[in-house]
Amino acid sequence: MKTIGMLGGMSWESTAHYYQLLNKGINEALGGLHSARILLNSVNFQDIETLQRTGNWSDTALILGQAATTIEKGGADFIIICTNTMHKVADEISQFTSLPILHIADTTAETLRSANIKRVGLLGTAFTMEQAFYKTRIREKFGIEVTIPCEEDRAFVHKVIYQELCKGIISNESKLRFLDIINELYSQGCQGVILGCTEISLLVQQDDTNVTLFDTTAIHAKAAVSLALSC
Repeated sequence: MKTIGMLGGMSWESTAHYYQLLNKGINEALGGLHSARILLNSVNFQDIETLQRTGNWSDTALILGQAATTIEKGGADFIIICTNTMHKVADEISQFTSLPILHIADTTAETLRSANIKRVGLLGTAFTMEQAFYKTRIREKFGIEVTIPCEEDRAFVHKVIYQELCKGIISNESKLRFLDIINELYSQGCQGVILGCTEISLLVQQDDTNVTLFDTTAIHAKAAVSLALSC
């Protein structure tokens, strides 16, 4: 079994969920008392969020790159960055380590392609929804069109992620608004919606809607388990 390097803490709420999914996935595959081999470097999200807010992405890459170095030194075989947004600097992080990075947008897009999805909605932080690094990768590499909510809805989703979900606050009012936004994306012709922030699945699950949801945390973790068990 390969050792999974987790670059986490963004936020620790979703990192804890990742940890559970990885261990459950390994145990379901191997049975008995098997669990995942994991090396976790959990950064201080306050430092990252401050740099995000001020647009200082180079320093976020430095922090995460240095964290990736410690993961490699610890003996991991590959790295997962446990956040969608910070894949914005995945290429920069990769300069600090020789380990492969399992890209969350690629694993998600592969799942979309397997489901024959041609157009999909995207929820996430404002950075993930509005900037090109995520949407463009999915469109250009996999040929899938990505639609985002209107400006007002994007602002609401972003606020809930940082002010509620990253703090472990689960609000039914916020859930209902998220479901309205999901339905609106569906009405615009999206065949499904990407939960493109690793905290969103803490608020909204597939049982809450008839619209097909693509939970990036679960998809990423499943791909990591598969890679960990590969020869």
